[in-house]
Amino acid sequence: MPIYEFRCNECQRTSSFFVRTVNDPLNPVCASCGSSNVERCISSFAIHKSIKTIHEESGEPTMFPKNPDYYRDPRNIGRSTEKRLKELGVDMDSEEYRDTFAGVKETIAAAREGEMPKTLKDQL
Repeated sequence: MPIYEFRCNECQRTSSFFVRTVNDPLNPVCASCGSSNVERCISSFAIHKSIKTIHEESGEPTMFPKNPDYYRDPRNIGRSTEKRLKELGVDMDSEEYRDTFAGVKETIAAAREGEMPKTLKDQL
């Protein structure tokens, strides 16, 4: 199921068009101005990696990672936070900490999915 991108020759905006199969007819019209005077663009693409591959490439969470971009990936922020809490003996799932760490667990889960955590100031 490809997504094709076209640039409008009238307003210079790019529109994306989803088609079910490569053989489906496509009559692209600019989503911004409605012009049919559009040209197909070369689209960017994504490479999907497994979590295991991402962890192997990133390395183990440490206080001072070898890669300076380690913490730019929010998934590594979540991994590092979980590891540090375990080192401190904090079980976020225990009754003692469940309410205290409810928001932290949500933030870690979001980070593991690739969402950059809000700043502490924004959360307070």
